[in-house]
Amino acid sequence: MKQKVSRFLIFLQHSMKESKTIIAEMNELGRRNEAFVFVIDFDGTKAKLFRLDETDKIWWQANNRSNYARPTTENKEIEWETEPVSFSHYKKGFDLVQHHIHNGDTYLLNYTQPTRVRTNLSPEEIFHHSEARYKVLLKDEFVCFSPERFVQIDAGKISSYPMKGTMDASLPNAKERILNDSKELAEHNTIVDLIRNDLSLVAKNVTVEKFRYLERLKTNQRDLWQVSSKISGDLPKNYTEQIGDIIFKMLPAGSICGAPKKKTVEIIKAAENYARGFYTGIFGYFDGHNLDSCVLIRYIETHGDELIYKSGGGITFLSNAESEYEELVKKVYIPVFRKD
Repeated sequence: MKQKVSRFLIFLQHSMKESKTIIAEMNELGRRNEAFVFVIDFDGTKAKLFRLDETDKIWWQANNRSNYARPTTENKEIEWETEPVSFSHYKKGFDLVQHHIHNGDTYLLNYTQPTRVRTNLSPEEIFHHSEARYKVLLKDEFVCFSPERFVQIDAGKISSYPMKGTMDASLPNAKERILNDSKELAEHNTIVDLIRNDLSLVAKNVTVEKFRYLERLKTNQRDLWQVSSKISGDLPKNYTEQIGDIIFKMLPAGSICGAPKKKTVEIIKAAENYARGFYTGIFGYFDGHNLDSCVLIRYIETHGDELIYKSGGGITFLSNAESEYEELVKKVYIPVFRKD
């Protein structure tokens, strides 16, 4: 039986498959209580599954779990230059988003753009130098150091922690300003409502346990205040047999698309005019019973020797193009803890 399961795992690794096939494979592994990790792209049409101990294609960390040996990192000055898209380029997409918002087609949309990055760090070094709750290095494809959990499943309880709202912690009264900002509050309310609805597709007794709490993030550029909430619900007893269906029913993550989802994703593709790929997709770790996962943000894609950092933010009718462009640029950083 073990040999048969092993052959099944080997067969499914590293392959790019349509979502129905991936869902079936995840459900089958869940039914067998077999552990695996996975990455799913933004469109929910491509995914890769791996054994926990596999290190030739993927390195990962999910809170206190990982599959790599951390080397002694070289203490060197980090070189970091960015080349974001021009403001005029950004504003073309922003104006299209605003047109749809005022037309009633969407009321919150996560608008992103790519930024070229030049650094003296390789993707492997970026992975090891960065400090984050979740880290993923899909070799020859991307490196990600995400602070945002997608969903967590613990003993049949599913929880999501959407993050909406970021501010430079060095600004005067930054904590009070971000919590009292009407645009940030409206955006956060929308996402919490969207995530609550998403969880209701797979769980019962869905409630908002914590609303708009603050976390301080240290980066190689500056400290940031990040606003999050916690929403939870109860899964059915046989949830492990439906683990693929549960994950895919909630994709794409509400925090990185907007509302309503279907129409908003159409607008995103028209406004951004580039492929997100695995950016804003999902990484997850399933131990056979419980699951932890993150949204693939704070993300650098590799194109040969070129590095592309993808970032963005939520747009509402209250958004200002200059401010949103500045936020996009400020999010292009590596979360390297400084020695204070």
